[in-house]
Amino acid sequence: MIVMDLVIRNGTVATVSGGAVLDVGVEGGQIVQLGGTMSAKQEIDAEGMFVLPGGVDPHVHLTPPRTGPGLDSWADNFEIGTRAALAGGVTTVGNMSFPRKGEQMSEGLKRDVEDGNNNSLTDFFHHPVLLDPDLEALEEIPELAMAGHPSVKIFLSFKRFDRNVDDFLRAMRVAAQAGSVVLLHCEDAALMGCCGELVREAGLTAHRHYPETRPVVAERIATERAVGFCEISGAATYVVHLSSQAALDVCRSGRARGLPLYVETRPIYLHLERARFDEPDGAKYAGAPPLREEHDRDALWAGVVDGAVSTVATDHAPWTLEQKLDPALGPAELRQGMAELETSLPMLWSLGVALKRISLNRFVEVTSTNPAKLFGMYPQKGCIAPGSDADLIVLDPEEKRIVDGSKMHSAAGYSPYDGWEVTGWPKFTISRGEIVAEGSTVDAAPGRGILVPRRPFERP
Repeated sequence: MIVMDLVIRNGTVATVSGGAVLDVGVEGGQIVQLGGTMSAKQEIDAEGMFVLPGGVDPHVHLTPPRTGPGLDSWADNFEIGTRAALAGGVTTVGNMSFPRKGEQMSEGLKRDVEDGNNNSLTDFFHHPVLLDPDLEALEEIPELAMAGHPSVKIFLSFKRFDRNVDDFLRAMRVAAQAGSVVLLHCEDAALMGCCGELVREAGLTAHRHYPETRPVVAERIATERAVGFCEISGAATYVVHLSSQAALDVCRSGRARGLPLYVETRPIYLHLERARFDEPDGAKYAGAPPLREEHDRDALWAGVVDGAVSTVATDHAPWTLEQKLDPALGPAELRQGMAELETSLPMLWSLGVALKRISLNRFVEVTSTNPAKLFGMYPQKGCIAPGSDADLIVLDPEEKRIVDGSKMHSAAGYSPYDGWEVTGWPKFTISRGEIVAEGSTVDAAPGRGILVPRRPFERP
C-alpha cells in the first residue's frame, strides 16, 4: 500500500452530486484517491465536519492601481490579504491588475505577477484592467489570453468609457475571438456624476447620502448596456459585484436569451442593507455600488439559489476605519471597499447553508466550482476529484465565533460584521496538500502561492 502525504478521514465530502462520507487521499499536492483503503504520514479526523473545495475568490484588490506622493490605497497587500484568505478558507484569488499611467496591460501584469510570486500565500491569477482601448491594447488581448491570462476588466463607471465606447466594444469583439472573459463594472459614469452634483447642490454633506450619489438607476442602465455589448460582441461577459434586483432582472432576461452572461454578487449585498448608512459610522459600509434595500438583498439570495447569480466574490479592497470615516470626505467621495476575505465563506455558510437557505451544492458552486470554470482553472481548481489540486477546507459546522475585525488578519482593523455571531468556520485549510491554516492561525510563507495557468473560456 502506498503511504500518502495526507489522508482526511470520516468527513462529509462535497461531491458533484451532493455530500458523502469519504476518506480523501493526498499525494504530491494533488487528490489521488476518494474512498477505499489508504494510509498516510499525516491524518486529519474530520468526523462531523464537511470537506469542501478551497474557495476561489475571483475578485480581489491586492495591488495598488497607482502609487506616488499624496496617493493612498487600500490597507492590504498580497501577503496580508492572502493570509486573511487562508484563514477564511479561500485558497485561490483573482486580483485586478491595473496598468499605471503610460503602461500597457502587459507591463502592469508583469509587475503584479512578480508581486504575487514574491508575496502571495495562496495560488493566484490576474485580470488585466483595460483603461485605454487603443490599437496596442487590442492587440494585447489575444496575446495575454494565449499566455494564460484570458480575462480583461472594463469599468463602465469611468468617464473614459463613454469617450471611447466604440473602442471598448471593439475590445469585447476581440476578447470574444480570443476566448477571454470580459469583466464589467456596471455603473453609469454620467448618471453618477449628475447625482453627485445634485447632492452637493442640495447641501447634503452627511455620509448617509452616499447611496443617492450612485443610485440603482445608474447600475441598471449600465447593466442594460453591458447585456447589449455581450449580445452584439459575443464575448463571455461577467458582471461584477451586482447589487440590485433591477440589475439582476436585466441579467436574467439576457441569460434567458442564451447569452454567455454571468453574475457576481458580494457578501455585503447578501447580508447588509441601505439602512446601515444611517448609523453614526455608516461610512464604513461604503462600497461600489452602495448597499441597497431589503428587497434587493432578498432578490440576490433568490439568484444564488436558482443560479441567476453565478459567483459570490468579495471585491476585497479594505481601508482602515480612520480612512473610511475621514470627515473631509463628502457623500460622493467616500472610500469604497472593505475586508471580507476572512469572513466571506463562513458568513455564506452560516446564513445560507446552516439556515437551509442554500444547498451544500450551491455553496460549493458559487464559492469555488463556478469561478474555477469561468476563468479556465477547472478541474485543477474548484472540485474534489482525483487529479485536482488538493485545495481543501475542513469546515466545522458547529463552531461559533463572534466576528472581531481587530483580531483578524486584514490590516483594516475592523469588519463590517463586527459583533455578529457566525456558525461554521474552517478547522483546517489545505493548499496543494499543505495544511496552511488551523482555525484562524495561518502557517504559510509569503511566496508559496503560484500563478495558476488558465485556459481560454469554454461555456460551462
